[in-house]
Amino acid sequence: MSAHKLADSLAYPPRGMRADRAAAYLDMSPASFQRIVDEELLPRGHTVKGMVIWDRHELDAAFESLKGDDDNRNTMHKLLGIRS
Repeated sequence: MSAHKLADSLAYPPRGMRADRAAAYLDMSPASFQRIVDEELLPRGHTVKGMVIWDRHELDAAFESLKGDDDNRNTMHKLLGIRS
C-alpha cells in the first residue's frame, strides 16, 4: 500500500503548522510572521525531528493577548463586564 498524503482542503486547521502555514493561519505574510516571532510577540516553533512546527493553540493564545483592549464590545458591555 502506498503512502497517501491528505489533501489540503481540510475543514479544520491542523494542530501543528510549519511557518508558511502558521503565517497563513494568522492571515499574514511569512516575512511578517517571522518578524513578529523574532519580536517575541508570537511563540517560537517547536523542533520535531528537524522540522520547526508551530502549535495552533499557542498561536491562538498569543493572538488573543495581542488584541489587548482593542475589542469590538460596546461601552455598555464593557461597563457591565459582558464578554462577546
